[in-house]
Amino acid sequence: MSVLAQGLQRLHQLPQGLLFMLVGGAAAATHLLTVGLLVYLADMAPLGANVLAFLVAFVVSYSGHAWLTFAQAQARGWAAVARYFAVASLSFVVNELLYAAALRWLGWNYLVSLLMVLLVVAVGTFVLSKTWAFKAPGKA
Repeated sequence: MSVLAQGLQRLHQLPQGLLFMLVGGAAAATHLLTVGLLVYLADMAPLGANVLAFLVAFVVSYSGHAWLTFAQAQARGWAAVARYFAVASLSFVVNELLYAAALRWLGWNYLVSLLMVLLVVAVGTFVLSKTWAFKAPGKA
């Protein structure tokens, strides 16, 4: 068995909540890094950069959740992608509204504000992902 296969096997043994946090952490790090780079290097406004960063982080998030967090459900393919994109998009709308409010009223650094918002929105994303987006095919 290859090292990669052994590593994946060990990851699949972790509790689902921990896997969600690991994948979500990787997606959040991707999101934060992308926003930071776009603001710093491309001189984009944080809210605009947040939209592009969402799309980049979606790829990380979907892949990780489909193949790790919710792998046992075997919910993959375009239907699962569409359901998870709906969940992620709803989460993003909430994210963007909370982020705009935080930027306007809290006066925190834009990355700190985004990190706090991502943590709050993650709870709803987990519930919707588990109960709908990655629900096992054929389950009522």
